[in-house]
Amino acid sequence: MDDKKKKSESKKPVVEKTNTEVEVLKKQVEEFKNKYLRALADYQNLENRIKQEREWVVGNANSNLVLKLLPFLDNLDKAEVFIKDEGLKIAKAQLEKVLIDLGLEEIDVLGKEYDPYTAEVIELVGGDKDNMVTEVLRKGYRMGEKILRVAQVKVSKKTS
Repeated sequence: MDDKKKKSESKKPVVEKTNTEVEVLKKQVEEFKNKYLRALADYQNLENRIKQEREWVVGNANSNLVLKLLPFLDNLDKAEVFIKDEGLKIAKAQLEKVLIDLGLEEIDVLGKEYDPYTAEVIELVGGDKDNMVTEVLRKGYRMGEKILRVAQVKVSKKTS
């Protein structure tokens, strides 16, 4: 029996040592798991930030291109008033479609109350109501929430 007691006593330090090693390894595994999850979250945040920056760059480039094309659209609008040509109408419609596909929207101000954020007053004219847009001299445009160009308008001033 003494042999059995000696063997069990000699196993205790080995078991305690093994249990201690297991606890240390569990802590290391938990630490590595936390580091992995943090790194994964950082990587996903980086991907999202890069995606947003890429969208911003593309949107900004598109708005700069559209802004440079707007004078051509204005000239086609003016030419259409004086020249009744089917080819001119087709060319204007194609340009408008391309610009709309890029996200361009006309700002509708005609017949509405004057808003200084979307329109610029060029002339005051007599009218029944104050601050109503009576005529659009140059169209205004936006892309999404960004105003590319304000409209140039005539605004009514109530005559007494």
